[in-house]
Amino acid sequence: MKDILTLTNYYITHRDELLVYASSRLGNSVEAEDLVQNVFLRLLTSDRMITEVTLPALVYTIARNLITDFYRRRTHFDDYEHYLKNTDSIEESAESILSIRDITEQLERGLARVPENCREIYRLHIYDGMKVAEISQRLGEGYKSVEHRLGAARKAVRQQLRGIA
Repeated sequence: MKDILTLTNYYITHRDELLVYASSRLGNSVEAEDLVQNVFLRLLTSDRMITEVTLPALVYTIARNLITDFYRRRTHFDDYEHYLKNTDSIEESAESILSIRDITEQLERGLARVPENCREIYRLHIYDGMKVAEISQRLGEGYKSVEHRLGAARKAVRQQLRGIA
């Protein structure tokens, strides 16, 4: 079980240091403050064993991963925003809606090739945005079993989508 006092003391003594680290990578102090808060929130809700020895490395690993996620989301957002700005007419958006429908149909055809329990896991992951651990808890099944079946479903969907590319 984690020691809340250890986390509290680390937060008090190293918050500013982590804030400087995040600000230097994000270039935005508001985003950096949110990121630092999210780091410690994840630590508080984590099931991992946290000690004074492992805490510094864990904090910076979580911060680095959150920074990576930030830039990944920002890239996708910028690409989507650019796409929306370059859409000139209603015909193009109707075309993109049709394209999305076609891709969804192909995705469902790929899913039809896998067993029902794999389909259910894939749908929970893609449509509901659940992580493997959450799916495992919800279905009452082992983490590795869920992870394996999600991988099998992904493979089938990838093969189906390669056919339309």
